[in-house]
Amino acid sequence: MDQPLQDRLPNYVDLLLDAVFLVDAAGHIIYVNRACERIFGYTQREMTGQLMVSFLHPEDLVRTHEESLQVMAGFPRVGFENRYIHKHGHIVNIMWSARWSEADQLRIGVARDVTGQKLAEALQAATYAVSEAAHSAKDLDSLFSLIHAIIARCVPLAGLAVATCMHHPDRLEFPYQRNDDGDNGDDLLLHEATARKLCEEVLHSGQPLQLTHDALAAPSGVDAAAKGASAWLILPLVAQHETIGVLILKARPGARYSDKDRELLHFVSAQVATAIERGRLKARLLRAAQYDDLTNLPNRRLFHDRLSTALARSKRRQHPMALLYIDIDDFKHVNDTLGHSAGDRLLQHIARSLEGCVRKADTVARLGGDEFVIILEDIHGPHDALAVIEKIRSALHAACVIDGTTLHTAASIGLALYPEHGSEAEELLRHSDSRMYHEKTGPAP
Repeated sequence: MDQPLQDRLPNYVDLLLDAVFLVDAAGHIIYVNRACERIFGYTQREMTGQLMVSFLHPEDLVRTHEESLQVMAGFPRVGFENRYIHKHGHIVNIMWSARWSEADQLRIGVARDVTGQKLAEALQAATYAVSEAAHSAKDLDSLFSLIHAIIARCVPLAGLAVATCMHHPDRLEFPYQRNDDGDNGDDLLLHEATARKLCEEVLHSGQPLQLTHDALAAPSGVDAAAKGASAWLILPLVAQHETIGVLILKARPGARYSDKDRELLHFVSAQVATAIERGRLKARLLRAAQYDDLTNLPNRRLFHDRLSTALARSKRRQHPMALLYIDIDDFKHVNDTLGHSAGDRLLQHIARSLEGCVRKADTVARLGGDEFVIILEDIHGPHDALAVIEKIRSALHAACVIDGTTLHTAASIGLALYPEHGSEAEELLRHSDSRMYHEKTGPAP
């Protein structure tokens, strides 16, 4: 090779899109070509003389050290991947080709930026993960926790909050808010007033909002949007062309959300919005299958599930329990004289009255028509059940005004006790129904 061409070699190396490093045995950068600035954000002068690990992502220190030992032991390596922190704070994914020069005591490494490829892979993985979460989550609370974990795998996340508005911006709620690095054990990502202000801004504009930590703390707050990389990102959740909520993300200390991060999160937020809508639909369908539409009480199907569970629990704990079967007296007369609308409102009033007579742990259910049942767990004996029956009679007898008519309701109530009247659900239900019938038609034997 002639001398002039040798002199021009550094210029040719600087034309490469990959970064070329010479690193000594102690880990100091001896030489790097100009591609370093495009990939890492630092100039040749800024990187030369520095320890290579000073630019490395902290989580990759150990395995990168192990890889470097393999290279220095004389094993050429191709395809090792690790992460570096760009000068502007975002993560750069690198794939290496490296070998050791024993004569020069140098590692020669070629670094290829595969961040774009990793982004595409992350988009695909996030889509699959969110879809799986939407199907596997038993409710919205568990869905939000799964989404938090998915997003944390994609970007440097220190906290996440979800705001939902049920298609009405003035009905903003915060069903999920978690701060992973909260001071003094503070689990709140933001105080509600600040979070509400940020969310309302995004809901009205329909556009993401980017803030630095300083801008968020500034008096101007929401107006001080960050340019470039941001420490806070507030994204609208849009499903079927409607904004259903807002996603608030806080970057880890020292990290910022880059353009690539925002691209990924914009895509993920769309998947999250769809998952939330799917979760809501699932919850509505589940509730419709388990609760009475008129009174919002558990229906016959859910009652039987609750009775079986309560009975199994009472057997295991060896505690007595009671079942009350309630039939409203002369309810047909209310329907015939005041109309079915008045009858429906009376049933709703009765449902709330019954709920007011029992503990939160007890179950009040509507079997249909004017028939209700109550499961009383962990009672001390028949006297507890009889006391509840007296409360029910007093509550129903209290005046109730419907369409200008004052009503005083009465009910026939049958009582079954476990274990005295049976050890199976059907036995207790049959006994309480029989006692109710005898009370309605005449004195109980």
